[in-house]
Amino acid sequence: MQRTYIGDLSNHIDQEVKVQGWLQILRDQKKMQFLILRDRTGLVQVAHYRPANEELANQISTLGTESALTIIGKVVKNDVVKLGGLEIQLQELKIENTAETPMPYDPFDDENVPSVDFRMDWRYLDLRRPQNLLIFEVQTTLEHALREFWLQNDFMEIHSPKIMGSPSESGAELFQLEYFDRKAYLAQSPQFYKQMGMAAGFERVFEVGPVFRADPSFTSRHMTEFTGLDMEMSWVDSHEDVMVFTERWLQYAYQRVQEKHGEQIKAAYGFDLQVPAIPFPRISMADAVTALKEAGYELPPEKKGDLDPGGERALAEYIKKKYSNDFFFLIDWPIQVRPFYHMRHPDNETLTRSFDLIAGGLEIATGAQREHRYEVLKKQALEKGLGLENIQFYLDFFRFGCPPHGGFGMGLSRLLMVLLQLQNIRETVYLFRGPNRLNP
Repeated sequence: MQRTYIGDLSNHIDQEVKVQGWLQILRDQKKMQFLILRDRTGLVQVAHYRPANEELANQISTLGTESALTIIGKVVKNDVVKLGGLEIQLQELKIENTAETPMPYDPFDDENVPSVDFRMDWRYLDLRRPQNLLIFEVQTTLEHALREFWLQNDFMEIHSPKIMGSPSESGAELFQLEYFDRKAYLAQSPQFYKQMGMAAGFERVFEVGPVFRADPSFTSRHMTEFTGLDMEMSWVDSHEDVMVFTERWLQYAYQRVQEKHGEQIKAAYGFDLQVPAIPFPRISMADAVTALKEAGYELPPEKKGDLDPGGERALAEYIKKKYSNDFFFLIDWPIQVRPFYHMRHPDNETLTRSFDLIAGGLEIATGAQREHRYEVLKKQALEKGLGLENIQFYLDFFRFGCPPHGGFGMGLSRLLMVLLQLQNIRETVYLFRGPNRLNP
């Protein structure tokens, strides 16, 4: 017999079906036994009359919650049942895998939720919670929509190497590994290889892939491995072209998620998902610092030319009040806090044609127009104190004709944090990797 999903049972009234899932609740009464069975599409009540089959009744009585079961029975209407007004009258039961008791914790006890680190130890149990299932359903829709928009706009997907012979951006935050008889590094970014695609004439490329950062941070928004959303596009006039594309891309993806999951998000998280209005506001770093001072927020001295997390949140409040938008571009960053390959403003050599995208008070993307002129790029690398021998392979991309181009890198998990208004990035990733976590 073919399996029927619980969410489709209303189409099988008075029919015999096979359902498979987890035993979420067992109510073992004197004459009746009620099993609440769960699969990824919902819950159903399964009813068994004990005197009809004492052997089966005794078997049911031994079940621990979260046991994996296959059940065959008849679907009937029952208006008393809160779960969709129907139930399954049990005929056969097969125990696929029994659940030990007690469990490390009950993932369905919303009154006693353990710490996030404890739940990470038992992540597969934690993922059984409907809220967590929804996160990854939303992620699937979101990622598909992002790819869809890229493809609609003539982008090609690439897969760049994650083992590199030299640092991809700087000497900091690198994971080093032994590679036969020499050292190699895990890629911090596909940045150099995206730009190679521009030199190759691909014109528009994107990549969805792993990124590695040896960052010792223990914050709620940092990971040592995450999924990057990266793109690069040729023949741009400035970073404004990249920003225009980015805001359209995000608006499209939000719209798709809202259409498919808006009601579920409202039920699970208690808010209406708003599709962001475009264009997003733009504010220069210089104006941002002035606005923060006027708002009474003092940036730490070591953050000269940059913002700290508190500054990002304070600036987000300012933008929200002024423009009624949760998204904004922080543009025109000073050269001292940007990589050597960011193009500088022709009318102000101290500033770069670059941006950060802030959403919900959190930085989720960094982008820029890149410097594509070989001699200028060499000069800027030397000014940053970089040895050219380590990046010569990259510099060679610009020796034989390369168009002006720009792009961005974004973290998928940070985007999900903002979209679902989650407070900890650990909740948004299937398995979290941080300085103290390599398991499960």
